[in-house]
Amino acid sequence: MIELKDVVYCRLGTRDLEGAVWFAQNILGLEVSEHRKGAVHFKSDSRDHTLCYFEGDPEDQVTAFELGSSADLHAAAATLESLKQQVYYGTREECDARHVREFIRFRDPTGNNIEFVVRPAFSGQRYHGTRDAGITGFSHVGLCSSDLERDEKFWTTVCNARVSDRIGDAPLMRLGSIHHTIALFPYHKAGIQHINHQVESTDDIQRSTNFIRDRQINITFGPGRHPTSSAQFLYFSGPDGMTFEYSTGVCEIHDEPLWRDRQFAFEPVGFCHWGAKPNIAAFED
Repeated sequence: MIELKDVVYCRLGTRDLEGAVWFAQNILGLEVSEHRKGAVHFKSDSRDHTLCYFEGDPEDQVTAFELGSSADLHAAAATLESLKQQVYYGTREECDARHVREFIRFRDPTGNNIEFVVRPAFSGQRYHGTRDAGITGFSHVGLCSSDLERDEKFWTTVCNARVSDRIGDAPLMRLGSIHHTIALFPYHKAGIQHINHQVESTDDIQRSTNFIRDRQINITFGPGRHPTSSAQFLYFSGPDGMTFEYSTGVCEIHDEPLWRDRQFAFEPVGFCHWGAKPNIAAFED
């Protein structure tokens, strides 16, 4: 089994790098950690970076996960190749651009671009957001899935993810004690469904709600509270149609042998304890 430690970063292609950088700094509240030719990296916690925007196709999106060692990485590559997955080994220059020692890239069963990395860099400098959004760090990612049962099987049998809860057939999966690190949502093609950053408090959620609304940024869901993870949340639109989420108060699962995943309805009540509805066609009146 491939033992994933945590989600590390997302890489997002964009045709408007200047606009994406402006949004990441001034709306999302991240800190630029490095400028490179055609790419900008952003900090949200003690890691060197957790988000990179680069000049390219907006459909070119990558999610990266950390493995423990070089031996683990090569074993993971062998496992993936045995499943007929095409595995690409990153060059020295590509590793340097990602601030990792080694990485491999492949596509999950839906076609999402996934990187497994070894020794991602941490920064000696604290994170200082451009605005006080209260961000404490990059926490989880939602991935699109064209076959939820198949993809859940990949993440939980080939890899070490465990299902915490389901909304309909959509699994919320953990790698450590945090309720979920990976969430799968039904969609007809590959892509990152949303990117989550944790914030300190409920006050940060409400402040950002007003801040984002005042700047006429599209709020797609919230503020609300998830009945699954207990987290209070706010979802909003970013560059190239990407959805970002702030959340706080996510539950942790420490009684691992005793936890049993729960079933929630794929309806507004299954997504929000307070009654908010996602601003998507499936939930319109």
